[in-house]
Amino acid sequence: MSLIHTCYRITDVDRSVAFYNALGFEEKGRLPIRDEAINVFMGLPDDGPEPRLELTFNKGRTEPYDIGTGYGHIAITAPDLDGTLAALAEQGIEPERPPYTVRDGGSRLCFVRDPDGYRIELIER
Repeated sequence: MSLIHTCYRITDVDRSVAFYNALGFEEKGRLPIRDEAINVFMGLPDDGPEPRLELTFNKGRTEPYDIGTGYGHIAITAPDLDGTLAALAEQGIEPERPPYTVRDGGSRLCFVRDPDGYRIELIER
C-alpha cells in the first residue's frame, strides 16, 4: 500500500489553485462530481500524473469549513526558503512567523496558510 494524495475542501477554486501554483504545484486535472462538486487535482512537476492534493469544491458552499482540531498541516520542501518566501510575498502570501529551526542543526522551516486557512509547512532542504 502507498499514500497517493491528501484531500480537503475549499471555498474558491481559482483562489486555491493560484495559491498552490505559487507554491510550485500545477493542476493535474478536474473531475466534476455530478452537479454537486468539483475535484481539482494538484501535483508537483516531478510527480508525474499522480496528484498530491485533491481539492474539493462543493458548489453553492460559501461559508468556511471548520478545519477541526485533528488537522495539522501538509509539508513541502523548498531548496531556498528565503527565495521561496520572497516569491510568495510578491503574491501576498506571508509566513505565520519568520523561519526557525526546531533543534540545533535542524532544517529551517516556517508555515503559511492557504486561502481556506489550511497550514502548509515549508521546509528548507
